[in-house]
This record gives sequence, structure tokens and C-alpha cells, in this order.
Amino acid sequence: MNDLTYNKYKKIFTILISVFTGLIHIANFTIYTLPSIKFFAIHLMLGLALIFLHYETKNIGFTNNKFLCRIIDWILIALSFITGLYIIINFDFYTQVMQTSVLTYQVLFFGIIVVGLVLIASIKVLGYILPSIATIMIIYAIFGNNISGIMGHKGYSFMRVVATVYSDLGVYGTPIAVSATNVFLFVLFAALLGATGADEIFRDLAIALAGKKRGGPAKMAVIASTFFGTLSGSCVANVVSTGAFTIPLMKKEGYPKKFAGAVEAVASTGGQIMPPIMGAAAFVLADIAGLPYTTVCLAALLPALMYYTVLIKMVDLEAIKRSFSGMPEDKIPNAKKVAKKGMKLFIPVIVLLFQLFIMKETPMKSAIWAILAIIICGFLDKRNRLTLAKLAYGFRSAGKSITQVVAACATSGIVIGMFALTGLGLKFSSTIVALGRDNILLSLLLAMFVCIILGMGLPTTAAYIICATAIAPALIKIGIEPLAAHLFLLYFACISAITPPVAVASYAASGIAEEDSMSVSLEAVKLGIAGFVLPFTFTYNSQFVSFGFNLTTLVTWVSGFIFCYSVAYAIQGYVNTNVKTSVIERIAFLSIAIFMLKANLISLTVGGIMFLLLVKGRKILKKKNY
Repeated sequence: MNDLTYNKYKKIFTILISVFTGLIHIANFTIYTLPSIKFFAIHLMLGLALIFLHYETKNIGFTNNKFLCRIIDWILIALSFITGLYIIINFDFYTQVMQTSVLTYQVLFFGIIVVGLVLIASIKVLGYILPSIATIMIIYAIFGNNISGIMGHKGYSFMRVVATVYSDLGVYGTPIAVSATNVFLFVLFAALLGATGADEIFRDLAIALAGKKRGGPAKMAVIASTFFGTLSGSCVANVVSTGAFTIPLMKKEGYPKKFAGAVEAVASTGGQIMPPIMGAAAFVLADIAGLPYTTVCLAALLPALMYYTVLIKMVDLEAIKRSFSGMPEDKIPNAKKVAKKGMKLFIPVIVLLFQLFIMKETPMKSAIWAILAIIICGFLDKRNRLTLAKLAYGFRSAGKSITQVVAACATSGIVIGMFALTGLGLKFSSTIVALGRDNILLSLLLAMFVCIILGMGLPTTAAYIICATAIAPALIKIGIEPLAAHLFLLYFACISAITPPVAVASYAASGIAEEDSMSVSLEAVKLGIAGFVLPFTFTYNSQFVSFGFNLTTLVTWVSGFIFCYSVAYAIQGYVNTNVKTSVIERIAFLSIAIFMLKANLISLTVGGIMFLLLVKGRKILKKKNY
């Protein structure tokens, strides 16, 4: 069989598996609900099969023999189905064995294969870091009795380790449960939205909203990346997709290469913390913290808006500094026409928000209603009808997108299982609690460094899961509110994407910008400074992650936005004119920003007056210069 024919049939098979995956997930929440472990086994089975279909063995340098690589791929696909079907067919027997924790050789055999498949899949999708951590944890669980001191434990048999990993404490635990329930349906929603032409609509809408403004291309990049980021949940994918258009546009406007790349990297990274559709890690957060997803969204709203407000203001001040104007009129689409054209996209999003926040439906059912709205609106759109081919493409795109989540969640499940079995998580927590008794800031700094280091080599979801398992209980014990503690870890797992030396989002942007990656990374840290400050802010002052309709909330929100403007003025050194501010003025704005974090009536009144006086003084100075 020649390559063309092989690829054709493989593509058809991939589409069929992707469509089946989508339909069985929808059916599980609408027609017949399967037992949890059985459904998770189906999800992992299909996820592994899709990984081996999309990520070929020839691409990891195992061998140059094309035929052998294909044989290996199909063996892995077959084993994925065999191991999944084993649990489905023998579910009662499997459940009984796991309850007694006495493995038969048959279950042991399939458990070993599943662990092997998960590690191989993780290598193909994520590289070697996360699978290496999982492997080290398995070795540690077996041979930890040979380690002296606090890191040692009594040691566990190979069968006990496999029993843990092959249960709901391991690969079928919380991470894969969240992937199977919430994450996949939202990924499918985003993919089908993309199949209806969301990319073009969001880009045109961003240009229509920001194009005429001062520094239009950069502001448009922020808006477009926010739209895409909140749907894709992957900062690198977002940088590559939107950055290919926005970065050259910013460079053409006259922005420095490092600035153009940094704007895209920071905007794309923030998509994972922007409600209502945050990244996969946010769904895991809701599950681990035991909170409704809507509560997480509402809590994350103000910090996310503050993050983007600082970025937008930084971009605006850079445009003022360089005397940039908006984009040419003929390059800007009509906002009304774009809105009319994009109505089919807005309706499903409105349906999603209505179901989540008004009807209080579960995220799964809300996503299903939104998917149904996409299909109906798409078929009714005469100009750009959602054909079966486009629908199939949407399912295939969802199948490809979920592979990273499945690989990260399944492998993280192994790590979590070993943490629980060996008690390593408790040991790590005890260390942080001991530090926190004397200095909470020291505990938070340690947590920040661990999150950033893990995030440099792992997907956000995996980094957050490991940190939530090892660190979150300790932060809660030293007095930090649970939701604030989990959001703290999520923020730094995300922000690692722009933190040198391994800043994956900045690296991706630097390639498009044709600039040194370290220069882009350092500029991204400056533009994304809010992402480093806000987690400490809401751990010390939980008002920033509280939501309500009262005076306290109003004071907090106003304080938050004065903070954003003050930070931007202090860092950029300009205040709405191209006359550079003095060092004293910058220190004053920085002081106001810090003062605003208290978020009470006194701080708002005093700080607000100081802020207005400084800004007003700049306006008077501008008039005198003219």
C-alpha cells in the first residue's frame, strides 16, 4: 500500500474514532450513564487510540523503518482497545478484584500493559519529562524502603503498586475523570465552534473593536488571543495560531520584535485563566477543591480582567510612547457586519453561559446544550452552512485536541497514586506547613517556584495536578482559603509559560517574531507582571476572588482597576502623553498600586485621590507643552 492510500484510510479511521468518541461522551450524559470506572476506561481507551493515530512512532526517532513504525503504531492502537474492552467486558470481576486489592495474574497483566501504554502515549505527546517523573515515582514506591530519613517509607510490592496505578487512585482517578466528564465536551464545543468559522470571525471582531484605537494591531492581538485562548486552553497552540497573523501585523506597525512576540505570548497564556471557558486545569481545580465550576469562574473573573487590563494599558502606553495611531480605515471590517456574520457563534456561547450561570446546569450538560446550538445554528446558516464534512472536521479536531489532556491526566494519575501510596504528598505538605508557621510568604514563594519549575516542562494541567496534590493541602493548613490556594497554584502553573529560562509560549512567539527567545521572555515577564503579583494578592486578600453585589465587591473592583493602571504607568514610565514620567512619579504610582491591594474604603479614597492628582497633573503638563 502506497503512502497516499495508507494516509487516506488512516484519516477515515481517525475521523470515525473521533466521531464515535464525541457521540459516546454525549450519550453518556443524555441517554444512558455508565458506571464511572467503565466510562473512564472507555475514555482512556479512545484517548490512547487517538494519540497513537495522531502521533506516529516514526516522529520520535525510534527507527527509520517506515513499515516497522506503522506496525508498532497499529499494535499500540490494538492494545488500547483490548485493554479498554477488558474492563468493559469484565467490569464486575475487575471491580471485585480492586475492592479486595488482591490482584490475579490476568488483572496484573492488563494493568502493566495500561501503564506501559500511558507512558508511551505521554512520551509521544508531551515528551520525556512527565513520563520520567511517573516512572521515578513507581520506582520510588517499590524501593523507597532503601532510603533513610524523611524520604524513606516501608516499601511496596510490585503487585501493590500496579494495583494502585490500575485503579481509581491511579490512571482512572480524578484527573482522567475530569478529562472524561467536563474537559472533553468543552474541547468538542470549541472544535465545533472552530469548524463554523470562529477563527475568522474572532479575528475580524478583534480588528473591528480595536483596529481604530491607538496601537490597534497590538490591542487587536490581545483581544483575539483572549478569544482563542479561552477556547483552546493551550498557550502554545494559541500563540502559533493567532500569532502567525498578529505578530507580523504588530511588527509592520513599528513595534519592536521582542514587544510583538511578548504581547502575543502574554495574551495567549492568559486564556487559561479567563472565564467562562478556562483551560482543562480549571475543571480539575473545581473537582479537587470540591467546588462548582461556576464558582471557580466567578472567583477567577476579577483577577483575569486585571491581568488583561494591565496588558492592554501597557500596550496603549507603548503606542503613546512611539506616537502610533490606529490601523487604516480600509483595513478595518465593519463591526455591525462582523457581529451579524458571527451571530451563529454568539448564540451557542450565550446558551452555554445561560445554562451554566442562570439554569445552574452541570458543565457537561451546559456544553451539550451549547454543542446542539452550534449544530442548529450552523445548519441554518445559508452563507456558510455547517456541512457533514465540516462537522466531521470538528470532531477530528476535538479528537486531536483531547490527546494532550488525556496523556497529561492519565500520567498525572500515576504520579498522584504513588504520592498517596507512599505518603510523599503528606511529607511535602508537612515541610511547607513547618515553614508557614513562621513565614507564610516563604511558603508561598516555595509553592510558586515548584509550580513554575514543573510548568516549564509539563502541560499546565499536569503541573497543576501535581502541585495541587503536594502543596494545596499545606497552603490551606497555614490559613489560606482553599479556593485562593488552588488558584494560586493554577496561576503559576500557567504563568510558567512566559517565565525564563524555559518559557514555552515566549519561545513559540519568538520564532514567529524572528527575535531572540530570551529577549521575548524577559519582555513577556514585564508585560505579564500582573500574573506574578495577583496570586499573592488574592491569597492575602480573598476579596479579589470573592464575587457578590455589595459595597465590598464594588470597592474591590474599583481598587483592582486603579491598581492595573498604576502598575502600567509605573512600569512603562508614561501617563497618557509621550512625555516620560520622573522616577518620583513612577515610585508614586507604584505606591498607589500597592496601597490599592488593601481594597478597603480608606485605601480606595486616599489612593484614588492620589491617583487622580497624578494623572490630572500630567494632563495639565501636556497642555502647557502645547
